[in-house]
Order: sequence, then C-alpha cells, then structure tokens
Amino acid sequence: MISRDLLQLIRSTFILDWQGIHGLPHWSRVRVNGLQIARNNAADQRVVELFAFLHDVKREADFNDPEHGPRAAAFIHSLSDNLLSITSVQKERLEYACYYHSRGLTEADITIQTCWDADRLDLGRGGVRPDTEKLCTDIAKAPEFFEQAYQRATYWNRKQSSANKESIVQVWKPG
Repeated sequence: MISRDLLQLIRSTFILDWQGIHGLPHWSRVRVNGLQIARNNAADQRVVELFAFLHDVKREADFNDPEHGPRAAAFIHSLSDNLLSITSVQKERLEYACYYHSRGLTEADITIQTCWDADRLDLGRGGVRPDTEKLCTDIAKAPEFFEQAYQRATYWNRKQSSANKESIVQVWKPG
C-alpha cells in the first residue's frame, strides 16, 4: 500500500497531467500488472508496487525524455527508507529498476524484471503493442496474461480517444 504521505509527495512532485499517459491511470495499471506477475514468480511485491508509482514521477515530457528514469532513481535515493517502508536492499532494487526501466534491458533479478514487464505491458495505452521478445518473465509472455494486460491498456487509450473526440465535437459543433 502506498502511504498517504508518499502519494501526496508524488502528486506535488509530478509536473505532467495527473490523469495523462504517464500519470496515475498508467501507474495504477502498472501496479495491477506487477502485482499479478509477482504473485506468480515470487518477486518482491513492495518494490513492484513502489516502482509502479515512482518510475515516471520525474518525467518532464510525455515523449522523448530519456533521462526520466535516472531522475526517478535519484529522487527515490533522496527519500527516507522509512517513508518508503523498505529496506536498503529493496531501495537499491527500486532505484535500479527505475533508472533502467526505459532502456530495453531484460537481464536482472526477478523483482526488477517484474517491474520492467509491468510497465512494458501498458504500452497499449499509447497505441503500441508490446513486443514479447522485450518482456522478461514467462508469465508476462503467456498469451492470456499478455492479452489481458494489453486490453486494460488499450481500453484507456480508447477511452481517452473518445473523450478527446467528444471535446473536439463540442468545440466545433455549429451553434
């Protein structure tokens, strides 16, 4: 569980659209993906959950922001273990997972792989079908699991597209 204090800090730190493509809805789906994978492969659920809410916290742009992972890792490093409710070993894993999450790596311990897969499985929110060759864990590559995660992500994409179309129609609707 993410504490209220940590969530408030995340909210005050995040400069992009809270409901946008890299905001809370994405983090929530990454959390679902990650915890489902972790229950299957014994990854550290606390690290996976924190990763979901912190991996994009220092994004400065929705697109073309290659240093957002290292900035997130530095931010995490500045936080107390007590605020995060983790050990120093867990914090090191969390920092590593965030630092490298968008670099396309697949080799790491099972907890870090779980974090990376949880995020990659949500690429459908931006219209991209994840490449199973770039996933790390067997469960993430399993067709039924993969499809469920992809449908969750694309549902958000369709919902956002529909909302944008409705707002455009309202703006351009003849008076």
